[in-house]
Amino acid sequence: MKHLFDHAATTDGITVRVTVNFLPEQSDPSNNKWFWIYHIRIENASNERVQLMMRHWRITDAQGLVRHVDGEGVVGEQPVLTPGRSHDYVSGCPLTTPFGSMEGFYTFHREDGSPIEVRIPFFPLAAPATAH
Repeated sequence: MKHLFDHAATTDGITVRVTVNFLPEQSDPSNNKWFWIYHIRIENASNERVQLMMRHWRITDAQGLVRHVDGEGVVGEQPVLTPGRSHDYVSGCPLTTPFGSMEGFYTFHREDGSPIEVRIPFFPLAAPATAH
């Protein structure tokens, strides 16, 4: 199945692609709860093996409240990407407002142990007008 990714950023040959979907069945606007899932594909077009070690997210809601989320790997994994390989995962983000955004970076380690910060593109979180 081919996914169309809406947002992309490339750092040193590593591309992060994102597509996001609002989930009305997981949302409850009457209780200020909106929920999105996002699908991320990380593609290694560099000529070296890298391992995703850490993630850093900057999540902003419609009121300008910023939440920083740091953690090891992605969804419990620290994937190794050899040249030409990609890694896909899906995760979710709840907000207390119907609009917001996410952006951030991954910290990868190269084979020699040196770190590289790979940008995660900015992407909006927006509930459909009918979900307010």
